[in-house]
Amino acid sequence: MSPDPSPPSALSQPLGAIMQLAATERVALGKPAAEVIAAEAQRLGAARVFILAGGHLLRQTDEIRRIEVALGSRHAASHTGIGQHVPLGDVLAAADAARGVSADLIVAIGGGSVIDAAKMIGLCLKHDIREPAGFAPYRTRVDEAGEVIIPEFAGADIALICVPTTLSGGEFSPLAGATDEEARLKSVYEHPSMAPVCVVLDPAISLHTPEWLWLSTGVRSIDHAVEALASLDSNYFCDGMAESALRLLAQGLPRVKADPGDLDARMQCQVGAWQSMIPIIAGVPMGGSHAIGHILGGTCNVAHGHTSCVMSPHVLAWNFPVNSGRQKRISACLGKPEESASELLDGLIRSLGMPRTLREVGVEEEMLPVIAANTLKDPWAPTNPRPLRRSEEVMAILQTALG
Repeated sequence: MSPDPSPPSALSQPLGAIMQLAATERVALGKPAAEVIAAEAQRLGAARVFILAGGHLLRQTDEIRRIEVALGSRHAASHTGIGQHVPLGDVLAAADAARGVSADLIVAIGGGSVIDAAKMIGLCLKHDIREPAGFAPYRTRVDEAGEVIIPEFAGADIALICVPTTLSGGEFSPLAGATDEEARLKSVYEHPSMAPVCVVLDPAISLHTPEWLWLSTGVRSIDHAVEALASLDSNYFCDGMAESALRLLAQGLPRVKADPGDLDARMQCQVGAWQSMIPIIAGVPMGGSHAIGHILGGTCNVAHGHTSCVMSPHVLAWNFPVNSGRQKRISACLGKPEESASELLDGLIRSLGMPRTLREVGVEEEMLPVIAANTLKDPWAPTNPRPLRRSEEVMAILQTALG
């Protein structure tokens, strides 16, 4: 295939962008989580702090207990039980627990599922959602004409603090993903109030995160940066953020794999994950890797980070005919500007020991038609550089990723 003659920075609309900013007020870098949370609760005047935590952290480490002690009388309750991909039933149970103690501040400590669930709690409390069907009016969807519909609704009244222990980056986003268990479909919910008021990047607390989870969610953030740089609707500011994110993660993840106790490398990865989210927050649409990834998670129960490990290079290769000039920026960030971005990314992911095929993550060929059909319901399918509007197009990508 012939390369795109346009320069690497070429955009379909390089000027005229309106940047959407998140409502997050403060980010703490490298400070102990307990210290920051106690200070933030006091600053916000919170008297009934509800902690939503990952199960391992709550039951098998002293991290949550340390935070509870730091909060003192401000601590109202701690809750766990959020499953992978945020089942709506788990969200409702957590919201009931927060409602039961009249929580006035939510603190989420854990991975992307815990953090997304915490965002959904605010939605439940504001709109008195008590059953799965109650979420329907707030779900972002794609209509029959292929247009993305983001419902307008009143935002949450309760503030949120996030302490991430993985690198999925959702703590910086006003989006949340949650799965309808009955339909086996993961959907997106979006409102500015879903962004936390404060994010705490404490590399020490991430030492409890399993290696595969840290590295795979790091690839998820690489995917954020890659799809921003691949997009034809980015801008110079977002390109700069995405480039920095990709460089930090491509350097930091191998360092952590070589030495899991390297807190500086972990902080490098955390800042990279933060920067990778800025284009998404600003309005740069993601593409096929994210769209397919949502379905692999909600429909096939593939781990969040593993979806990007498998799909990102394949989507890059499929998009190459329309954005090869843009992909040169990705190759440059990975240190070899004249080589294929998809092949370089494949090599990086393999070097981290992550899966690269659908079969490696438990997805067999007979599942592909359902994945393809459900992908078309995702709001980021039509915003792929080569818009995904037909099942056959998605199937073409899935077949290359099957292995």
